[in-house]
Amino acid sequence: MAQLYFYYSAMNAGKSTALLQSAYNYKERGMHVEIFTAALDDRYGRGKVTSRIGLHADAHLFQAETDLFSAIEALHTASPMNCVFIDEAQFLSKAQVKQLCKVVDELNIPVLAYGLRTDFLAETFAGSHYLLAWADKLVELKTICHCGRKANFVVRRDENGRVVREGEQVQVGGNDSYESMCRKHFAELVWES
Repeated sequence: MAQLYFYYSAMNAGKSTALLQSAYNYKERGMHVEIFTAALDDRYGRGKVTSRIGLHADAHLFQAETDLFSAIEALHTASPMNCVFIDEAQFLSKAQVKQLCKVVDELNIPVLAYGLRTDFLAETFAGSHYLLAWADKLVELKTICHCGRKANFVVRRDENGRVVREGEQVQVGGNDSYESMCRKHFAELVWES
């Protein structure tokens, strides 16, 4: 029986690396997989999932208006699929998470979604919110704060290194813009300032 999995974490926990490793494991056993990623994140090129340690794979792009059920169903009809992988799952809409549930329930294809749980203000993204609510399995991937404790928050910094406490929820960036922190250090910089 297929299931919807949500692998979530703060930044720098190895989500893309884990996705690429799992996809490789399927392919190594002769199984067919498809990978999707958010069109708005093109830091490493369009239609690519790239990990910080250098692993990469081609991917289909999804945008806010993409009907993931229809896209996956068409790919599955052309060449039966054993698994679907979603990178940057926090950028999914509520409707798209429902579509992924439909992929699992009607097409019987496992879906493994990887994404951030919260943004730089500790608010959930729409995709993360509904994946946390509707996924069959939740798996937390862990990373650490500079103090050594588990980091489950992300601090956004501007071009001068100052902490950002307001702004648009979505701003694509890497280590130059974001730092993963434990709740204590996040609160000192964002909530208590």
